[in-house]
Amino acid sequence: MNGLLGRVSPQTLRLVALFLALLAVVLFFSTQIEGYLSARMFNRISTSAAVVLPIAVGQAIVIMTRNIDLSVGSILGVVAYMTGQALGAMPEMHPVFAVLLAMGIGAVAGAINGVIIAWGRVPSIIVTLGTLALYRSFLVEYSNATTITTASLPQWLVDLPQASLFSIGALDVRVTVVLALAACLVTGVALSRLRAARKFLAVGSNPDAARMAGIDAPRVVFTAFVLAGALAGLSGFIFLAKFGNITVVAGLGFELKSIAAVVVGGVSIMGGSGTILGVLMGTVLVDTIDNSLTRWAVVSEFWRDALLGMLIMAAVTVDTLAARQLARMRRKDGGAE
Repeated sequence: MNGLLGRVSPQTLRLVALFLALLAVVLFFSTQIEGYLSARMFNRISTSAAVVLPIAVGQAIVIMTRNIDLSVGSILGVVAYMTGQALGAMPEMHPVFAVLLAMGIGAVAGAINGVIIAWGRVPSIIVTLGTLALYRSFLVEYSNATTITTASLPQWLVDLPQASLFSIGALDVRVTVVLALAACLVTGVALSRLRAARKFLAVGSNPDAARMAGIDAPRVVFTAFVLAGALAGLSGFIFLAKFGNITVVAGLGFELKSIAAVVVGGVSIMGGSGTILGVLMGTVLVDTIDNSLTRWAVVSEFWRDALLGMLIMAAVTVDTLAARQLARMRRKDGGAE
C-alpha cells in the first residue's frame, strides 16, 4: 500500500482529496439548508466563485515563485471603481475594451509591486502589505467618497451578470463564469505547455538553481506580479458587473479569499509546485463553504472569516505533513529496491 501511494503524484492525491472534501461539504449542507441542491444555489455559488477565480489564479502564479501578493483585494477595488467611472463617462465603450482597460489598470498596479520586489529585492510580504494600504488610500482619495452606481453604468454591463451563455437543464452557465473559466484555462494550459511559463515553478522551486540555469529570476518574478495584477483587474471587472454599486471598500478581504483558494487548492506556500486545476477546485470549495455559511443560521456571520483562516492553517498543515510523509515513503521504497 505504501509503495502504491509513493508512486502516486502528490498533486493527484490533492485533487482527489479536494473532490471528496467538496462532495462532503455539499452533502452536509444539503441536510442543513432547505432547497440547497437547487439551480438557484448553483448560480449563486458559480457567479460568486467567478469573481474570486481570476484573482486566485494570479495569486497562485505569484506563490509558485515563492512570493505572496497581499494587495490584490485593493487592486480589485481600484480597478472596479476606475473601470466603472470610465464606463459611466463613455457608455459606448466596447465590452472587450472595457475588459482590457480593467486588466491594464490591474497590470500597472502589479508592475509597481513587481519592480520593487524583483529588482529592489524587498520581501513581497512587506511590499504588498504596504501597497494594500497605499492602493486603498488612493481609492479613497480618488473617489472623494462618492459611489459608482448602476444608474451610471451602461445597460449591457448591468444585464451582464444575468446573461447566460448556455444552460444545462435548469442550471444556467453565466457569461461571467465562462469569462473566469477561460482565464483559468488559458493560464493552466500555458503553465503546463509553455516553457516560458514553467519558469515560474523553476524559480519558486530553487531560485539559485534557476539562476545557474540561465533563468532571469527577477524578470520572472516581475512578470508574475504583472499577471497577478492583470487577473485581479479581470476580477475587478466581474465584481463591477456583479454588484454595480462600487464603494471604497470594494474588494476588501479578497486577499484572504485568494490565498485560501490557492493553498487549499494544493499550491505550496513555499513555491515551486501547484496546478491551476487545483486552484479552480480550491476556489469552488472555499466559495461553497463561504456561501453556505451565509445561509446556515447555526453559525454567526462573524465567524466566517475565522473559519476561512482556520481552513488556510489546516490546508498548509496538511500539505506540509503530507509532503513529509510522501518523501519518507519514497525513501523507504528507494532503499527497498
